[in-house]
Amino acid sequence: MDGKIAIVTGGAKGIGYAIAKRYLMDGAKVVIADHDEKTGEKTCKELSELGEVRFAAVDVAQRLDVRNLIATTIDAFGDIDILVNNAGIVHSADFLDIEEADFDRVLAVNLKGGFLCGQAVARHMVEKVKKGGEPGCIINMSSVNAIFALADQVPYSVSKGGVGQLTRVMAVSLAPYGIRVNAIGPGSIMTDMLSSVVSDKNARSKILSRTPMGRIGEPSEIAGIAAFLASKDASYMTGQTLFADGGRLPLNYTVPVAAG
Repeated sequence: MDGKIAIVTGGAKGIGYAIAKRYLMDGAKVVIADHDEKTGEKTCKELSELGEVRFAAVDVAQRLDVRNLIATTIDAFGDIDILVNNAGIVHSADFLDIEEADFDRVLAVNLKGGFLCGQAVARHMVEKVKKGGEPGCIINMSSVNAIFALADQVPYSVSKGGVGQLTRVMAVSLAPYGIRVNAIGPGSIMTDMLSSVVSDKNARSKILSRTPMGRIGEPSEIAGIAAFLASKDASYMTGQTLFADGGRLPLNYTVPVAAG
């Protein structure tokens, strides 16, 4: 990844943080985009020891913010080779109770944000290819919940299903330019959000009961997939979603959980 320039949305913490860190370790220059300025600036400072990194305060659901993100990246590093559409939010509510505004907010960030960022970066990449430049790649963050349905995560599940289809549409549209578009579908990963859930013994047991590998994944394991998809080793892959879920998707039953 030496010399490559990457944008990672939602990169201030969790999976996005791990991807930004891995890209820097592999020699890329990274722009971390996140709506959380305080955490984003802190993350940028921490990761600056590994390489060249910038932070941009961005609401991916706002077209002007996205346009400014592209301009900031090009001003800082001169190009864009990789986009990771990782920004995402959740809202818990039963289908019968969820408010329209909450549904719209989750879809705006998780799905529309991926579209806006993907389109803006793709336009830059296409122009670069037309001038003889090397095509880049786009990686969208999906989820096992693109396949599964959670009764209390209506907009999240719907948005991630949409991300899968957005990935396929983008891949077909951009293939003539050599631009690859793939997605990652994590299962249960130990982010700050999940750690607060699995601190409850019953909740942890429930998660592990549907995970054949018997453990929760680490953000660094998703970052490894993001590194692969951005590399030449994945040069003939496009329109795919790689699921990393400890075996959850193939499972049609629950498994015993070890005590302790």
